[in-house]
Amino acid sequence: MAQPPNILILMVDQLNGTLFPDGPADWLHTPNLRRLAARSVRFANAYTGSPLCAPGRASFMSGQLPSRTGVYDNAAEFASDIPTYAHHLRRAGYQTCLSGKMHFVGPDQMHGFEERLTTDIYPADFGWTPDYRKPGERIDWWYHNLGSVTGAGVAEISNQMEYDDDVAHNATQKIYDLSRGADTRPWCLTVSFTHPHDPYVARRKYWDLYEDCPHLAAPRAIAFGDQDAHSKRLMEACDFRAFDIGDEQIARARRGYFANISYIDDKIGDILATLEATRQEAIIVFTSDHGDMLGERGLWFKMSFFEGSARVPLMIAAPGLAAQRVAAPVSTLDVTPTLADLAGVSLAEVLPWTDGESLLPLAGGAARTAPVAIEYAAEGSIAPLVCLRDGRWKFIRCAADPDLLFDMQDDPGETRDLAGDPAHADTLASLRAKAAARWDLARFDAEVRQSQARRWVVYEALRNGSYFPWDYQPLRLASERYMRNHMDLNVLEEEKRFPRGE
Repeated sequence: MAQPPNILILMVDQLNGTLFPDGPADWLHTPNLRRLAARSVRFANAYTGSPLCAPGRASFMSGQLPSRTGVYDNAAEFASDIPTYAHHLRRAGYQTCLSGKMHFVGPDQMHGFEERLTTDIYPADFGWTPDYRKPGERIDWWYHNLGSVTGAGVAEISNQMEYDDDVAHNATQKIYDLSRGADTRPWCLTVSFTHPHDPYVARRKYWDLYEDCPHLAAPRAIAFGDQDAHSKRLMEACDFRAFDIGDEQIARARRGYFANISYIDDKIGDILATLEATRQEAIIVFTSDHGDMLGERGLWFKMSFFEGSARVPLMIAAPGLAAQRVAAPVSTLDVTPTLADLAGVSLAEVLPWTDGESLLPLAGGAARTAPVAIEYAAEGSIAPLVCLRDGRWKFIRCAADPDLLFDMQDDPGETRDLAGDPAHADTLASLRAKAAARWDLARFDAEVRQSQARRWVVYEALRNGSYFPWDYQPLRLASERYMRNHMDLNVLEEEKRFPRGE
């Protein structure tokens, strides 16, 4: 029986999928991602399960929307009894390892991974819990603000660079270790970076790549008074009135963002070069947790269902999958069932509670009929928002707001809301019916509020007196590294060398 395939998952943070219409846009300085795209199935219209870090990642790992996982925001616990792709693969005999960010909240910091090589970059407790009981409240110490835009520029080291340098180093060392063959099981290594997430601060070598970039100019903005209701709340949540954002600040922020895509491309290049040098083969998946509006519509960061925020790159390189562009809308919710399909792992026991579907039939030429679903219930909202991308249509619903409807074929920039157009009344009615069949918004809202209230009580209690954090502490047994006197030096040198005999 053939050995199941190794799997390498490369995840980045806040990468706008509109920059990957068919692999990376031709003006991006991304030679490594471009080479990967040339041998991948490229899903041009892939969407996150939720446009925020922790909810989007929990959905990516489990194939379930936030309304199932309970991970509504960046401080909601990811329950230990929810299977992830790491659980499914590990149960089937894989060794599973994570280097980098996955923004797990709660005492379980593994979620199926057998090994974690780094801590996370963000806290694992309930401190970032929003509160629907206080609509319009802005929690300044952790809410996004536009200081990331006004502070854009050059630095040779930052909090996020320090983290991603560590993530990449640990990942390459792990690939070297895997090549030595001490563990004969197939492996799944997830490498998850925090860039190009704001702040938009980049190293000079990458900043200089975009000096004459024609895409730095301010994109189309919408005046506050003309924004939809949720976008107004997001602008208020980002404290937009406290900042004077002009063309120069926008250009610098976008330049820093593009520069950090090139920084990540270098890191990915090192990882792929190590894989090749150690003569290992693996299925490779590249994606992001959500996007970044980058000033489009006057919005920044994520937290909305507009394309810049909700659309992500998704590329899969695997034996038997012909390199191609797939235009049909798909979701990061589909990654877990796709990985299971590629590895020959059955999800029959959990399929009734899975919101994604395998992408292999679509890559083989089959049509997709199910709409893509997205949810958001975190800061900047006052009630859960839901979205369906159904063929050419994008439908957005929130019990607190008017519906929105966009024709993504004729209006890819989402400039014309068709929800009030009588010519599209039948389409609107059909999508409303599909949304009503999928979501009980009143129940969804009640469950979010209950979760928030519970967490506020627990967090305040746990911060009163001695505090024991849930943040992951990487285990590094120095007495088992390099040469120690309980080891045979001759055996050690032979076991740690790859390739041997050359």
